[in-house]
This record gives sequence, structure tokens and C-alpha cells, in this order.
Amino acid sequence: MNTDKRTGVVVPLFSVYSKNSLGIGDLADLKLLIDWAVQSGNSIIQLLPMNEMGPVFCPYDSVSSFALEPVYISFDSMPDNCNKIIQDKAKNLKWLFPAGKGYVDYALKKEKINLLWEIFLQCRDRDSLEFKRFREENAYWLTDFSLYKVIKDYYKGSAWYEWENKFKNRDRAALDNFQIEHEREISFQMWVQWQLYKQFRDAKLYAQSKKVLLKGDLPILVSRDSADVWTHPEFFKLDYAAGAPPDMYAALGQRWGMPVYNWERIAEDNFVYLKEKLRYAQNFYDILRIDHAVGLFRIWSIPYNEPLENKGLNGFFDPADENRWGEHGRSLLAVILKNTNMLLCAEDLGVIPKVCPDTLKELDIPGNDVQRWTKDWKVKHDFLEPEKYRTLSVAMLSTHDTTNWPAWWENEAGTVDEDLFIRRCSDHRRIDFNSIKERLFDLSRSGHGRLRWLDSVDSVDKLVKGLIPKGTIPKEHLLDFIDMYENSYQEKEKLWQYLEIKGPMREKCDSEIVRQALKITLNSSAVFCINTIIDYLYLADIFKGDSYQYRINTPGTISDKNWSLTIPLPLEDLLKHKVNKDIRKMISSSGRI
Repeated sequence: MNTDKRTGVVVPLFSVYSKNSLGIGDLADLKLLIDWAVQSGNSIIQLLPMNEMGPVFCPYDSVSSFALEPVYISFDSMPDNCNKIIQDKAKNLKWLFPAGKGYVDYALKKEKINLLWEIFLQCRDRDSLEFKRFREENAYWLTDFSLYKVIKDYYKGSAWYEWENKFKNRDRAALDNFQIEHEREISFQMWVQWQLYKQFRDAKLYAQSKKVLLKGDLPILVSRDSADVWTHPEFFKLDYAAGAPPDMYAALGQRWGMPVYNWERIAEDNFVYLKEKLRYAQNFYDILRIDHAVGLFRIWSIPYNEPLENKGLNGFFDPADENRWGEHGRSLLAVILKNTNMLLCAEDLGVIPKVCPDTLKELDIPGNDVQRWTKDWKVKHDFLEPEKYRTLSVAMLSTHDTTNWPAWWENEAGTVDEDLFIRRCSDHRRIDFNSIKERLFDLSRSGHGRLRWLDSVDSVDKLVKGLIPKGTIPKEHLLDFIDMYENSYQEKEKLWQYLEIKGPMREKCDSEIVRQALKITLNSSAVFCINTIIDYLYLADIFKGDSYQYRINTPGTISDKNWSLTIPLPLEDLLKHKVNKDIRKMISSSGRI
């Protein structure tokens, strides 16, 4: 990749689709997406995790670190003799599950699996030497994954820890008998993964021919109910659930639910589990994003029996000894670097100990610089100029876990999190939120759980007076409130100066404002600039209504609106859209490729 400054786009495959898609973007559509990247001047496509998802269809809560998600399979790319058999049924499913209706209906997954079963029964390639070679090369995970899937179906979807003891505890004789009795179903699961492998590899080779790099996403965790945990329970601390501590964006922290790793046991096995993950991912990606990279240094661990309503409030860091964090993270990253040819990037957002970015810099691993958080938090309380972004970073406006940039501008910039502010009031006991909120906040302009400061609260002294009219609490005991205030008051006005748009600041976002915001990331020092397809397409004026509704995921929530958003037009139309020239011109002007 040399040292060229590159641009890219974050695209969840479920968010795009073609006129041939069956209810969701598929691996064949990835080629159209690659064509769009070329047309718009982007040389990187960053996907969300492509591993098979669990019942809530979250890509970061997968049932395998290896197996690919069957919902993304393309029937048009199946062997010809199979396609003819199911053409009519596939057409009927396209009618039942039309793509591009705002959100994906994941009920289509079951229907796709049923069609794949029919193809499997009638196709001859399941006896091929190529399929046999695929099974042999991926024996480390494929057999156990397929067995897990079939036993799970046998128990009507129950989690592995709810199965009979002989299966839950992997009694060898019981598993051998089950494999003999269900040989065809197990072979089917392997065959599906083979088809996905071939289609994804085909897309990767197409990307190479177009000089487009594919960036994958390696979730740091895997679902408690997964083939990985069932196969290797010793690699996990099942008495704990991973999450994140409370911060200014989540008053109670977060509880993700996945178990944390027992790295000592994984190390005793010479890290084969980690090495095999990397080996398989390398079939598909040129670059690999390490999700929640700080979790390799220390991870927030919540006792599994902690009440769910407490979220991440009562957790602790593992390892508990802060002096161990640096070596812990460095040693794991060293294993990853040694065992892959993919370029590594690290997601280093949130509350990050200094040892994490220091180690990433030492190992030449780019982190993330998200514009809304790329600030001088302690002194100026202002946004960094583009030339002060970290060179070794990926610059961006938004992530899949945040609002899109226009929604941030309209609803969040210049605000504080309402739940966090209320919690801080409760911590001080003598501050009653209901009695002070109208003295500090413009409630008519607050919403979506965010509180917007009154313009008249234009100094720390006025903040303190609003909090404690009678001055019964010393200012030095209010530093948490002061920190929130200094880093959010007139946030929009400060960023407006960097946008370099003539005239008074505009509260409502438009394509000109988005264009200038994108230019900040494009003109930054960061080696990579990778923005979401949603932010890019706000230049095209194709999103209608409240910008807040167009988000990929709302962390800490379970909803059919998470991980299912689709853009308003098919890829064929996007390829013809005039916005492509606009994006390409911006990228070219920034000197990136």
C-alpha cells in the first residue's frame, strides 16, 4: 500500500442492494459496490463483520468467528444446474422480500436457507474434490461449527448451554453418534460455507482487478451462544459478560453480554484459535479493523449474574492491575502482526488509557480519529485543525455506532447526554435536576435524550450559579459538570469556524455543510480517510425527513431498526448518480487516492 494517503467508504452490505437482490445486498452486489467505489474515487471499501449473526442480527454478536453469514449468499452466483431448479421460487421470494424498503426484513434468512437446502439436495458439486479440499483446509473450525448448527436446529434454536448434558459438555461418543445420524445436515452446513467462501473470494479477486482494497472487521468478542464458546469453553471466562464502563455518552455504561476471553488458556494452546481466525479472514480482506482494540489491553468485565438494568455500572477491568495492561495488549498485537499479511487498523475509541494509543503508534497500527471527538479536551476545548489529526489514523465523520453527521450536527452538537447529567446530579445529592434544568438548558431545542445549553449560560461561573444558586458546594467539587460544559457549550459555533462557510451559522444541516465537514477529514493528516456511505450520500439530497432516523445502530438497544438500514436507491442507480463526480472531485482535490 506504500505510503499513499487513501480514501474509503464504510458500507454495511445489508445497507446496499441491486435490482437483482433478494431482500438484502449480497456477495454478488459487492462487485457493483466496487464499481461505485472506483467511480467515486474511493480505493477502500470497509465492511462490517460478515460472520454469521445470531437471533438479533448484530454483526458484532456472531455465532462464529469464522463462518460467514448465509443471508448474504447470491442465488444468481450459484452453479447453473442449481439455479434452474429454483428460479421460480427465487423470483417469488424477491416479490415477498423486496430490497430497499428502508429496513431489511431478516425473516428472509430462513427462506434463503430453505432454498439452499433444495439446491444442496440436487447439486452434484457436493461430491467434488474442491469441496473436499475446502473441508480439509478449514477442519479447525468447520466441523465443530456445522455440528453446532445442526444440534442447535435439533433443539429448536436453544442455546448450547441449554442442551442435554451429553451435547452441552461435548461427550465424544454422543457427538460421534449424532454425526452419523445427521451426516447430510452437517454436510449441508459445510456446503453453505463453501458457497459463501467461493462467492466472497470471487468478489475479492474482482476488487483486486479494480485496485480496490477490502477492509474487514474482526469483532473482538463472540456470542456466548456460539460455536466458538461451545467448542472451546476453556478459552472464555463464562462467569463474566463484556461491556464498557460509564462515560459521558452512556451514564450506566454498556453491557454487551458476550463472554470475555481467557487469554492465558488461549496462550497455552499457542494462540492457534487466534491464528486460525486471521488465516481465514485473509482469504477476503487486505486490511483488518480490530474492533475495540483497547479490549486487548484491558476489558470491562461484568459479573454475569449482575441485574441487566445495571448495564455496565458494576464491572471491573481485566486485568485488574493497570501495570499489566501495556504488556498484555502489546503481546496480543504482536501475535496478530506476526500471523497475518493484512494491514491492521485499530478501533481505539471511548475511554482509552494512554498505553493503548502509545502502543499502537509504536507498532505502526492506525487508530481512529472521529471528527466530533478529535479535540483538545483539556485546554482549548476545541476541535483540532485538520493538520493536527494523527498521521497514523483513519479520519472519519461518523461510525456505525453513532448518528450520521447531519443528525449529530442538528441534534447532538452543543449538547450533553441527559441521562448522564441526571446521574451526576444524583451523585452530588444536593443538586435536584428538575429544579435546575430550566436555568441551564433550552428545553425547546433539546431532544433525542440530549440537553442543549441556554445561550445565556456563557461562562463557568454562570454554570456553577445555575447548579448551586446559594453556593453551598465549592467549585472544585463540580469539576465533572464543568468538564461537560467546557467541551460542549457552543460546540457548533466552534466547528463552524473550521467549516469556512460564509454567513451566520445554520442550525439545519444541508449538503454544503456536509461537504465542508467531509473536506476536513479528507484534508487531514490521517493516512486513511474512510467515511460512511450515509454521510457521503447526504451530498446527494436523497434522504428525507429527520436525519436522526438514518443510523446503522443505537448501542445498548435491541431493535429491528438496528443493523438493517438501507439506502434509498439501488446500486445501479447510484452508479449513474451525479454525486459520484462531486465525491471524486473532493477526493482528488485532497491529494488522496
